[in-house]
Amino acid sequence: MIARIALAIALLVLPVVALAQQLGPPQFPIKDDDGDPMSNHGLSSDQMAQVAKLPGLVAVSGPKADVTLYQFYDVNCPFCREAAADVDRLIRGDPALRLVFVPYPVLSVQSIAAARVELALRELVTPQRFLEFHRKIYAGRGTIDGERALAVAQAMGIDRKKIIDVANTQRVTDTMTVHAKLGTALKLMATPAYVIAGVAILGHPGLEPLRKLVAAVRTCKAVVC
Repeated sequence: MIARIALAIALLVLPVVALAQQLGPPQFPIKDDDGDPMSNHGLSSDQMAQVAKLPGLVAVSGPKADVTLYQFYDVNCPFCREAAADVDRLIRGDPALRLVFVPYPVLSVQSIAAARVELALRELVTPQRFLEFHRKIYAGRGTIDGERALAVAQAMGIDRKKIIDVANTQRVTDTMTVHAKLGTALKLMATPAYVIAGVAILGHPGLEPLRKLVAAVRTCKAVVC
């Protein structure tokens, strides 16, 4: 099975061999739901601290979360759409999981415009309302741009002008810049990408592999027991 990832625009022009070298061999025996290896690599404690301190994060969790899973995603990545459904089932079935959304618009100008709306919503609504928006944004088909993201938010009763005012601020631009720089530093060269327990995983492994990762971290404090 081809790994379910979407590559950043800059990587699309690389030869296949160069791309494989960039992604590198898996550091940990993490497999997708077809049993194929997932590209992954370890992160330092300093890098994990940088992830935790990122601005613009949206954390969705129960009151007693004991495992944190970060998802870096681009709303126009087709595999992020698939991942969204699986991640939704994951958090619905595991109230002790802390899921952290990290908007990571790397695929298009449209993605950047939609991410501005997302980051504005983060300041205007609760995490649960953001999660509702996240579910709705993937309900339709086609490209997700700023106008479509605004329409979804407006249909939820959120003030359009307030969203636009926040979306156009310098702090939103700065947040996206920080996300892009750290994602590059962490070699998150595919979307979706997950960060959990000191490991970066490139691509979406599927629902059951995610459940196994969370269970391993909960049991062994590592992605693989």
